[in-house]
Amino acid sequence: TVKRYLNTAQRDVRNLSALIDDLFQMAQLDAGGFPLRRAEASLNDLLSDTLESFTELAKQQELLLEGNVDSDVDPVLMDTQAIGRVLNNLIGNALRHTSNRGRVSVFVRRTTQGVELTVSDTGTGIRADDLPHIFERFYRGDAARSRSRGTGAGLGLAIARGIVQAHGGDIKVDSEIGKGTQFTFYIP
Repeated sequence: TVKRYLNTAQRDVRNLSALIDDLFQMAQLDAGGFPLRRAEASLNDLLSDTLESFTELAKQQELLLEGNVDSDVDPVLMDTQAIGRVLNNLIGNALRHTSNRGRVSVFVRRTTQGVELTVSDTGTGIRADDLPHIFERFYRGDAARSRSRGTGAGLGLAIARGIVQAHGGDIKVDSEIGKGTQFTFYIP
C-alpha cells in the first residue's frame, strides 16, 4: 500500500513539474523572451529520432507510424530542441486520438515558404466548434477532457504554435470527425 501511494505521489509530482515547465515556457513565449538556439541541423534526423521514440507506443496500439522527409530539405536553420517539442506534441496527440489499426503520418517537404511539416492521422477528428480554439491556452476539446484520453492542461498546442511563430512560421489544422486530423506548420 505504501509503495502504491509513493508511486502515485511520484507520478503527481512529475505531472506538476511538467505543468510548471509548460507554464514557464508559455510565459516566455507570451513575453517574446523565448530563447531560440538556431543552428543548421538535420530535420530528417530529428524526425527519425522522434518517430523512433514513439515506435513502441504505436506498436502497442497497433498503429502504423510513418514518416518521410524529402531529400532537398536539410539542412534547416532551427532550434532543434524546440521543433522537437512541437513534433513530440503533434505526434503524441495524433497517437492518443487514433484507434487501433489506424495511421499516423509525418511528411516534410520544402516549399516557397520554407520547410513544411505535416502530421496527419486517421483518428477521431476534432469537432468544428473546437477548431477555432485548439491553439488557445488551457483549451481542451470534449474528447480530450477525460482522463483516459489525456492528462494535459491544454498547453501543448499553444506552446507548439508559440514555438513555430517564434521561428517566423505558422501552424494550421484541418479536421473532420471520424476521418482524422492534419496539422501543418512551416518554418522559413
